[in-house]
Amino acid sequence: MSYLLGVDLGSSSVKVALLDADSGQCVASASYPDTEAPIKALQPGWAEQKPDDWWQYFKHALANISTYQRFNLSTVQAIGISYQMHGLVCLDKDMNPLRDAIIWCDSRGVPYGERAFDALGHDYCLSHLLNSPGNFTAAKLAWVKENEPRVFEKIRYIMLPGDYLALRLTGTPATTACGLSEMMLWDYSDQWSVTSGQCATQVGRSLATKLMDYFGFPHDIIPPLVPTFGEQGRVSAAAAAELGLKAGTPITYRAGDQPNNALSLGVFNPGEVATTAGTSGVVYGIVASGQRSVVSGRINTFLHVNHNLGVMHCINGCGILNAWMHRTVAPAMSYDEMNDVAAIVPVGSEGLSIIPFGNGAERVLTNRNIGSSIHGIDLNRHTQAHLLRATQEGIAFALYYGMEFMGAMQTIKAGRANMFLSPLFREVLASTSGATIELYDTDGAAGAARGAGLGCGLYASTSEAFASLRRLGVTEPSNPAPFREAYERWKSILHKQ
Repeated sequence: MSYLLGVDLGSSSVKVALLDADSGQCVASASYPDTEAPIKALQPGWAEQKPDDWWQYFKHALANISTYQRFNLSTVQAIGISYQMHGLVCLDKDMNPLRDAIIWCDSRGVPYGERAFDALGHDYCLSHLLNSPGNFTAAKLAWVKENEPRVFEKIRYIMLPGDYLALRLTGTPATTACGLSEMMLWDYSDQWSVTSGQCATQVGRSLATKLMDYFGFPHDIIPPLVPTFGEQGRVSAAAAAELGLKAGTPITYRAGDQPNNALSLGVFNPGEVATTAGTSGVVYGIVASGQRSVVSGRINTFLHVNHNLGVMHCINGCGILNAWMHRTVAPAMSYDEMNDVAAIVPVGSEGLSIIPFGNGAERVLTNRNIGSSIHGIDLNRHTQAHLLRATQEGIAFALYYGMEFMGAMQTIKAGRANMFLSPLFREVLASTSGATIELYDTDGAAGAARGAGLGCGLYASTSEAFASLRRLGVTEPSNPAPFREAYERWKSILHKQ
């Protein structure tokens, strides 16, 4: 029996999934560490992790599958990688990290991106980058250049977290066109061909050279490009011996976690939408590659895995707020008990509103960090239950707030995990947005494994790759009036922040 291996490198843990190559069913999975991985915050708004820690987490998760779940990893046919987006890994000439990685939720790049947006011109950035430079990888590197010049001078390549994991597996530096779009270093104005084979050799004319030159970045710090689907390198003998894999096993798929989540749910075509609601909350929709009308300074645009355009709304303060409530307001309750208690309270939490933005700068708020706050609390009436319901409503309302910039949507697809485990949360989001929510039995690691199957040619089409994807349930909108009333009150409070 042969398998497909998917890896999901998150900021909380690294998860791996083993899929039966014939049936497409997940036969084993594991993650490491069991508790949330540490994030170093030397100053407010900073967030860093050690790249070598990701490798060690990956190694431990694989050992769980091979040692404890007793699967032979030498029969893995292909590997797919999903990873936390927008991070910055700086490597020297020997391919060693020069510093800890600056990860996605780090806000130090914001002023650098804003200055570039003004200097290059809003019209230029929104037509060539389909974004403002914002707080993405390029802006983080600009911070390194100004504040750590000795580090910057030694940089041979910059990489995303998934690129680094692939480097450790293969010994070969590489990135993808989709990855460059995450870094904010892809120029969309060249009418670049969407066939994946076109990105297999050089960065060429689609590198965002004007932004690179503005920041003073050498062009050769960008690794060679490989296709999103297709052979990206093979597991080296040294990595195989360390991990229990077979030397020569190909990596055939790589994508950021949100495009990969969309792939995991079978979202490829214009009008389809995928959502997640873990530490951060994301709505990710697909538009045609020629459609630019959705471009704004409030949502993000990237190349999707099939090189349509993916438009993304992200809120950093999502499940992390619910976890904060668990620790401080309801420490004796399980999350299921929190959901049950919150459901007792009427829609709108009887006038109590919570703004959930408390985990860094928010793109939908034009890169401001307004923090999280509680409004309208009545000390004689509101209880623990009101706080718990207002938390779930506030998170759902924040997701919908970004959806309003993305346009109408009829169906939202999600994995049955994190906030989507709550029937109350699903009801609030469905009834506020007017969209049906479909839940599926999948996650990022399983999606990356399916991506590997597409990349190695095991699956002839996306339909074949996702034929075994199982839908678990559907939540339809119901009685939208009170939900919309509560949302409008919430939005009026947000606009005063």
